[in-house]
Amino acid sequence: MLIQFKQIRILPLAAIISLLAACSPAPINKPVVKPPVVNMPTLATPPSSMKWSEVYKPVSFAALPGWQQDQLTEVWPAFTASCSALRNKPEWKEPCSIAKEVDAKDTAAIRSFFEAFFTPHQIINPDGSSEGLVTGYYEPLLRGSRQRGGAYQTPLYRTPPDLLTIDLASVYPELKNMRLRGRLVGNKIVPYASRADMLPAVAGKELLWVDDAIDAFFLQIQGSGRVYLAESNETVRLAYADQNGYPYKSIGRYLVDKGELKLEQASAQGIKEWLGNNPARQDELLNTNPSVVFFKEEKIINPAIGPKGALGVPLTGQRSIAIDAQYLPLGAPVFLVTTQPNSSTSLQRLMMAQDTGGAIRGAVRADFFWGFGSEAGEFAGRMKQKGTMWILLPKSPV
Repeated sequence: MLIQFKQIRILPLAAIISLLAACSPAPINKPVVKPPVVNMPTLATPPSSMKWSEVYKPVSFAALPGWQQDQLTEVWPAFTASCSALRNKPEWKEPCSIAKEVDAKDTAAIRSFFEAFFTPHQIINPDGSSEGLVTGYYEPLLRGSRQRGGAYQTPLYRTPPDLLTIDLASVYPELKNMRLRGRLVGNKIVPYASRADMLPAVAGKELLWVDDAIDAFFLQIQGSGRVYLAESNETVRLAYADQNGYPYKSIGRYLVDKGELKLEQASAQGIKEWLGNNPARQDELLNTNPSVVFFKEEKIINPAIGPKGALGVPLTGQRSIAIDAQYLPLGAPVFLVTTQPNSSTSLQRLMMAQDTGGAIRGAVRADFFWGFGSEAGEFAGRMKQKGTMWILLPKSPV
């Protein structure tokens, strides 16, 4: 896994300043054939100088490897979750309305639904290539306490009250999905504290204390997780609340560049093993990533339901992915063709783009949500595969 936290994309202060200076109802088993006219995603403009016609190449469903074999009943709950967030958008009204009539247990009916109301488009990178990186993430379980003491010495923080969020999208649409973070000093906004300098800024803002500093760091990278509180025999969820404004930097890449690990060893498991063998260098390594994630506590009403992603709906294990919202609209179905972690075994299935991530940059780029627990963590930690992607866009009503 190329590890990262789940969040809205952050644009560094210097980059913002530079950028601003430069800116001036039918039966589903017998679908009606619809014309291949589709709605382009509701994004501002494609990145760089590309046109949407260069990012999305329309194809037939027959071009999707494994489309006929995918058990689409598994993705249907995730699709209906996306509809709950998108159903009021013009291009989504018809398919989300018709979806209510589909038998959720009938794979053939679901496949007919997608073929009737969507058109697949292969996603193309700015350099013209069609292949990209697929990593993994999951929802971990930590052990913690509401009070500091004993083994519980590592804090997880709530959002500090002096953290400012500046959204310039209403003035500069090209900054959609980007946020500026900082704090007010006098009459100036300055960058917020980085990881290495964070303690004075967040003292007294501890939400929970956990028993492992490395697990706490990886929790921030995953963006959300569960914490078992022994004193009350309860498990709570810590959900992503905010971030200090610094871009994510890979500690795995740092170790590779330093010659401490080989590229194939820079998984979550490999990094944890290196830290176990080099405890005196823990702060050095962790501080190479200046980004800090702040959390909010949520009750777990149904343990089977995953954490909410950037779309605002719960993620579905092995059917939700994080994407770069500059290239793909949140909520859309995405057919993913890749391989199982550290394997050549094919993994071909329809996913839902329901999350974003600080390290998820590029058109053909996905982060595969494996679900909750240690087994999911094993898969996520080892996933760093090549893959191709097709987005399914709603057809325009006749």
